[in-house]
Amino acid sequence: MKLKGQHNFNTTPTVLWEKLMDADTLARITPGVSRLESKGEDLFEAIADVKMGPVRGSFKGELSVLDKKEPESFSLSIKQNSKIGNVNAVVHIYIKPVSELETEMSFDGKANLSGLLARTGQRVLSGVANTLTKQFFSAMEEEVANTPT
Repeated sequence: MKLKGQHNFNTTPTVLWEKLMDADTLARITPGVSRLESKGEDLFEAIADVKMGPVRGSFKGELSVLDKKEPESFSLSIKQNSKIGNVNAVVHIYIKPVSELETEMSFDGKANLSGLLARTGQRVLSGVANTLTKQFFSAMEEEVANTPT
């Protein structure tokens, strides 16, 4: 499944980078994530409860931050397992200034699904991915709005 999105935030690249590198912030604003615990530098255990169309499941696994180029880009490697299937994804995240106080964040990646998740259907999963993306961007907007620049 292809993952892609873009959103502009009223903040600087540095502030956005700091928010994205903070595990507590990410756990708070990422839809479905109930826990994000550090297991070492740039390695986290992630617990998520996600509903994808008619399928609901609790996922547990690892999230790794790779290829960091502060404050321009990084990649996330996500490996999640559940009773309803597994998710392996790599997502590349790009941060670029649009103006002095406006920053664009975009992402591009691919998720490989197995089990019941894979059988749920591309259209349903794409819709769920789009909804989760909108929720994430909205929560990040709120987070950024409450941060002094």
